[in-house]
Order: sequence, then structure tokens, then C-alpha cells
Amino acid sequence: MRKIAIITIAAVTLGVASAQAGSLGKPCTSAPEAQWLPMEQLQAKVEAQGYKVQKAKLKNACGELYTLDKNGTRVELFIDPTNGQIIGQI
Repeated sequence: MRKIAIITIAAVTLGVASAQAGSLGKPCTSAPEAQWLPMEQLQAKVEAQGYKVQKAKLKNACGELYTLDKNGTRVELFIDPTNGQIIGQI
């Protein structure tokens, strides 16, 4: 019985994370790419907020930065490439 409860909790947790990631499937900006900041500047803006960037890429008009927060917890950030504003996270 305990195994079933643990499996159910894990499935629900994964479902919530997937739902959050899916809701961020829209672009972070409609601005043309010529108005986007270089990735180095986007990383610097995120690091100034206390995150440590491990990997970064641009996808679907969003900056996707894989980071560690101040507590060392992994956090994926979605940022607007025109200004470095954090749009969402999982």
C-alpha cells in the first residue's frame, strides 16, 4: 500500500511539472531577433539576481537558462531575450 502511495505522489508531482513546462511553450517576446540581447548579457542579468547559470540556450523566442538558485536547487528559467526579465521557472 505504501508503494502505491509513493508512486501516486511521484506521478502527480511529475504531472504538475509537465503542466508548468507546457504552459511556457509560448514565446517570451514577439520582438525581432535584432532587438534581443546577447546571451552573455542575459546570463549576467540572471546571475546578478543570485542564480548560477550552468547552461543557456535560446528556444521559441525565449532564453532557457538552467541554473542553481542561492540554495543550490536546480531551477530552469525562461527569460525575455529583449530585457532579461524572468518570465517563468520550473
